Amino acid sequence: MKKLLMILAAVLLIGCKADAPKQETGNTTQGCDAFDVCEEDSFAIATANFKEAYEALNGKTNASGKVHRTIHLPENHPFVETDIETVLDLLKNGKSFYLYVGDEMCPWCRAVIETAADKAIQYSAHEVLYLPIWDEDGNEILRDKYELQDGKPVLVSEGTEGYQELLKYFDEVLAPYTLSEDENEIEVGEKRIYAPNFFRIIGGGREVYMTTGIPEDLSDPRAELSADQEKEIADQLDELFKTGSLVNVK
Repeated sequence: MKKLLMILAAVLLIGCKADAPKQETGNTTQGCDAFDVCEEDSFAIATANFKEAYEALNGKTNASGKVHRTIHLPENHPFVETDIETVLDLLKNGKSFYLYVGDEMCPWCRAVIETAADKAIQYSAHEVLYLPIWDEDGNEILRDKYELQDGKPVLVSEGTEGYQELLKYFDEVLAPYTLSEDENEIEVGEKRIYAPNFFRIIGGGREVYMTTGIPEDLSDPRAELSADQEKEIADQLDELFKTGSLVNVK
């Protein structure tokens, strides 16, 4: 009988389930959800494309008139873009790996991605798979999208089958999918992979740790970060990457 460990915010719950995987959650502060609310060596090419995509938006103004945070990523950052099929194959084959779900247009992602890169390098996490959530026009390419109509959540865009599988693997560490109306939070009835979500996955999901990296008191992701907020981001990502390389971890 294995222990099911889940940390939600500052609350620690410990329980037992037969054959249950170990799943832990760091900070679950929600980041981006809907785009209109938020927005030759293969490894070398993939990492260069990630850096180029994120830095290309530096100082640019989006359609809502908001300016993207300026960020600078190191040349040796570990992020490599992937797809849902590759992630599911790794899970089904019992692999261990790091996964980042986010997008260069997501302001919450931009607030933490530099520290994520630095911490991954510090702990020799040489590869972090990157799963983007939007296309270049801000359309969902992975997840379900619900909207409130007459106070009730209605599915307006169905996510991929792979996304539904991923929800099952990560169920215990994910926050509920909620929509806001008049300061009320209305649950959709499923869990949600928000952006950013960072995962440390051991043995194909035998152990899963997730954190957002977002400080609990950060209300404007485009605002200058305080020293305390920068420390909280660093602490969360220290916890994520402290295991180091997962290449030989089973």
